[in-house]
Amino acid sequence: MEVETIVQTRSKIVADDDYNAAKNRNKSDKGEMQQPTQIIWKNVVLMTGLHIVSIYAMSQISQLKIFTILFGVLCYITGMVGVTAGAHRLWSHKTYKAKLSLRVILMLMNSMALQNSIFHWSRDHRSHHKHSETDADPHNAKRGFLFCHVGWLFLRKHPDVMEKGRKIATDDLMKDPVVSFQNRFYLPLSITCCFIVPSIIPWYFGGETLINAYCAAALRYCISLHVSWTVNSFAHMFGDRPYDKYISPAENTIVNYFALGEGHHNYHHTFPYDYAASEFGKGWSLSTMFIDFMALIGQAYDRKKVAHETLHARMKRTGKLSNNDAIDGTPLTM
Repeated sequence: MEVETIVQTRSKIVADDDYNAAKNRNKSDKGEMQQPTQIIWKNVVLMTGLHIVSIYAMSQISQLKIFTILFGVLCYITGMVGVTAGAHRLWSHKTYKAKLSLRVILMLMNSMALQNSIFHWSRDHRSHHKHSETDADPHNAKRGFLFCHVGWLFLRKHPDVMEKGRKIATDDLMKDPVVSFQNRFYLPLSITCCFIVPSIIPWYFGGETLINAYCAAALRYCISLHVSWTVNSFAHMFGDRPYDKYISPAENTIVNYFALGEGHHNYHHTFPYDYAASEFGKGWSLSTMFIDFMALIGQAYDRKKVAHETLHARMKRTGKLSNNDAIDGTPLTM
């Protein structure tokens, strides 16, 4: 199936809108932000418990069955693709279309990731793009590395996130019966897919002890969370900006490998409607391979891609080959 190349005129309009929005954000008032300080203790306790179990699991790795480890890797890939190819590229950005059967599969894969429902994940991600690096960005990188990596989950949302987030268009999400179903039954679905199934299968089929199987599932979940968070932190602070030097998102090769193709972040924020989230031929992306395979068997279609003319024109106009200079003279530090 052919990939749909976005016509140059339409791409230039979208690219110009993104470029102008980025310039306006960089020119905005950089005074002290009104940062919320109310801690969400429930999240602190849950995350602390998860990391304690994960540390214990790491100490027991040598005792795990090879089946448990291999199945954990499979679950990691499954959950990550459920986020990257599902919640991110399909539902948040609508970079391609998927038939009902594929949407159901992606919904279950996304439930294994346990990173909030597709509806809430996509709504927050749309806010992140529309208000990137401002107080209305749920994980604003300008508030520091720790905040954009994990701290945003421990603090009440900034009032701007709440106010402007309510204005984000989400009608298309709830019109999808798959998204609506997952949102309604998210807790039992996610607990089953993320912990119960990954614990039962190594125990029943691999001869693993149930406690070790559960701890391995918790470790896999913890690793997948941190890898996903690196897209918000590392890929917003460290790397090159060959497509738009006026925005913080950067090309980060290390993030790209572990996040299965989500590390070309300068490209993605410049051209968010591209289904591959990167230039063709640049980097390794299991997420793009998954979408391409689904297109090959007729489950995915209308994949959108940036026209080469638009890509090169944008690079010439706003790009930068290296990241030696700080954006707006402000060093990017952890």
